[in-house]
Amino acid sequence: MGFHTKPTTFVGHVKIKVTNLQQAIKFYRDILGFGILEQTTSTVELTTDGKTSILSLEQPQDVIAKEGRTTGLYHFALLLPKKSDLANIVVHLMEHHIRFGSSDHLVSEALYLHDPDGNQIEIYRDRASSEWTWQKEEVAMAVDPLNFENLLKHVTTSKWNGMPEQTVMGHIHLHVAELKEVEEFYVKGLGLEVVNRYGGQALFLSDGKYHHHVAVNVWNGIGAPKPAKNSVGLEFFTLVYSNEEARKEVISNLQKIGSVVVEENNRIMTQDPSGNSIVLAV
Repeated sequence: MGFHTKPTTFVGHVKIKVTNLQQAIKFYRDILGFGILEQTTSTVELTTDGKTSILSLEQPQDVIAKEGRTTGLYHFALLLPKKSDLANIVVHLMEHHIRFGSSDHLVSEALYLHDPDGNQIEIYRDRASSEWTWQKEEVAMAVDPLNFENLLKHVTTSKWNGMPEQTVMGHIHLHVAELKEVEEFYVKGLGLEVVNRYGGQALFLSDGKYHHHVAVNVWNGIGAPKPAKNSVGLEFFTLVYSNEEARKEVISNLQKIGSVVVEENNRIMTQDPSGNSIVLAV
């Protein structure tokens, strides 16, 4: 899992908004198998290892349901350590009658499902990077059917014991309003590189030759508006840089291209051109 540790830049944490915190906790704790690290009346920090939080939930005041055709969260993606973990959660989701989709992306095998508020979640496992195919600077990815017959041969337990403690936030995929300025922001500003272009509709970006730490798409329409601040969806995601010098360089690069960087609640934050909020961490 070297793609999700320093010195690689990676997504460390995602915070999403929900309409009913208790209902959301039941789903993330009882179905997906997260542990609770901290909880208040309106927020909860979720963990897989009992020490760090990779996902947090908030029920904003006057929260409204998820809005359609806006920028914001397409999905966040939980990366499981082993193929057997993915096989085990397939059985678990089926036993709990949770609807899910699936795909083989060549670089990974993935499941897709929604929480009670319609926030989309990907749960996946990576193939070894030695099995990925690169053509110059682009990694080959596809949307092929997942081979469940092969996957389910790897089931190792009769009971899902919760998210494995080595689970990490693998990547985040966002709806944006256009791609040109967004590409400049993520490449010249945040220091990621484009590793796949999907037909003028989506970009996949990463550090350290991962298949993607961040993806962006225009599938909700060119010029899609930002969602309301109190609507279900993404609050922010965190990009983790290797050290303070690297973060300072990113802040400088963001300011050079006209992006605003602010300090808020002891966090250094910025927004991409489509209004998606990002915490710059070390």
